Amino acid sequence: MTCSLLILNGPNLNLLGTREPHVYGHETLADVAQLCHQTADALGLKIGFHQTNHEGELIDWIHGARGVHAGIVINPAAWTHTSVAVRDALAAVALPVVEVHLSNVHQRETFRHHSYVSPIAVGVLCGFGVTGYRMAIEYFAQLFQPEK
Repeated sequence: MTCSLLILNGPNLNLLGTREPHVYGHETLADVAQLCHQTADALGLKIGFHQTNHEGELIDWIHGARGVHAGIVINPAAWTHTSVAVRDALAAVALPVVEVHLSNVHQRETFRHHSYVSPIAVGVLCGFGVTGYRMAIEYFAQLFQPEK
């Protein structure tokens, strides 16, 4: 059976590559999607990849993951620090979650130090740029790999 991951991206990530490249890098969201697809393909995983600037749409995708995907990789962006609704949706679907951030949020403004998602995530990757997405997919590949 092929395992599937849902990879979700929150607000303003559609502007990657042009939005504050000194913070977020020069890679675009299309580059991130390509990296995720290539990594997943190499590891025998399927992925769904989405970005939205609308919180309700993100929550609908999270709800739709139940029974379809085996885990969620999420960069909630600004909703990390503000959205109890996103946190509750992730908890409700009861899937393993890896939280990803391009920048090291702990080196940034104080308001970015708190995450509603981190307490329910199996892991948090921040400060590794787009490599964090690859690392999250590799984690899930190891998690889903049957014992040899």
